[in-house]
Amino acid sequence: MPVDQHSDPFEEQLTAALHEAGGAFDSPGGALVAAGQARGRRMRLRRRAAVAGGAAGLALVGVGGALLTPWDGASTAKPSSLAAGGGAAPKAYSADDVVRTLRKLLPQGKFTPSDARGTGGDLPPLAVGAFDDGKGAGSLSVGLERIRSDDAREVNPSAAVLPCPEKGAQSPFDSCVTELLPDGSAITVYQGYEYPDRRQDTKSWGADLVTPVGHHVSVIEWNAAAEKGKPVSRPEPPLSVARLKTLAAASDWRRIIDAMPEEKKQAPRPGSSARPGEMAGWLILRKLALLLPKGLERVAHGSQETGYAYFVVDDGKGGSLVQVNVQPGMSDTAGELYGSDAETLSDGTRVATRQGPGEKGGEGVVMWTVETLRKDGLRVVISAFNAAAQDRKATRAEPALTIGQLRAIALSPRWRSAQD
Repeated sequence: MPVDQHSDPFEEQLTAALHEAGGAFDSPGGALVAAGQARGRRMRLRRRAAVAGGAAGLALVGVGGALLTPWDGASTAKPSSLAAGGGAAPKAYSADDVVRTLRKLLPQGKFTPSDARGTGGDLPPLAVGAFDDGKGAGSLSVGLERIRSDDAREVNPSAAVLPCPEKGAQSPFDSCVTELLPDGSAITVYQGYEYPDRRQDTKSWGADLVTPVGHHVSVIEWNAAAEKGKPVSRPEPPLSVARLKTLAAASDWRRIIDAMPEEKKQAPRPGSSARPGEMAGWLILRKLALLLPKGLERVAHGSQETGYAYFVVDDGKGGSLVQVNVQPGMSDTAGELYGSDAETLSDGTRVATRQGPGEKGGEGVVMWTVETLRKDGLRVVISAFNAAAQDRKATRAEPALTIGQLRAIALSPRWRSAQD
């Protein structure tokens, strides 16, 4: 349960990245891992727009240095001074250039921007607005980023692209397909909902593309004029699955990403809001695998880049989500997170135990949590549920792990090691 004991990857860990002023793009258990990551990307796109300010706050310089109002409503935006001339790739792209590129790539209709950014600022490029093909306006966003591999060479697109739910797991999507393109890029195209529990009819469709050299393009659309706060304006978002794929794969975006200054190219991978010393998600998963009690079938698993991993296990009585957060440097939060009822061990470790209902609307779901904070600031929170996913109906009476077993895992010395 990323970041807080009363949170999950849909809200808190991904919201943590959202609240970083320079956040990049941004996993509950079972099949919700992909939906959580998709939501994180959406939330960060929205944050980028908020940081950049409203469209009224942006001024653009056109050819000859004339001041233009942002996106004056023309079907083709005026070229910026940086983009003008010679045909050579510009060294930078303005917010207007990004919007102009999006308009060029969209089918017939009207795109009305609300926010945008180019390559010259502190935050990555994006374009956000509403697209109307004559059948109702749908919100649309395109975010651009550069992924850097750990060894500064090529990235692994299949590992970096948004993953679809594992085969056989409950899926929050109507459709999710990941494929490799001829150039080695990986792309995931998904169709789902803004709210995984579908409490509203707002649909969210997207395409997430990563190239072997680290270009990352995230396109997301909704069947409402805004991601939230607006009524559904059409049965489905404006762009078909095929058009989403084509839009995300367009070479125009890669040229813009290539124009990002070097320090932006070296930004952390999408989804990374890591604190110094934060543990990689794959390592958390391996440690959790070694600590789980014997006799549990591991039905599904997953992790985020840092700080979080999960298993769905089954002891023969039904699927049970088990998720772990590992966070360094949390000493300053002790007063906020641990009340007078918290236990303090002889080595100074704080321990809190909670048993209560689930928090994501799943019928009959209960959540058992053990939370620990060591004197060096390492926080380990482990939760288990009586369902394979928090927003699905309970599949068993209690979680597959007891409070005692959760406590033993949370207090294991393995979490203090950088190795297995």
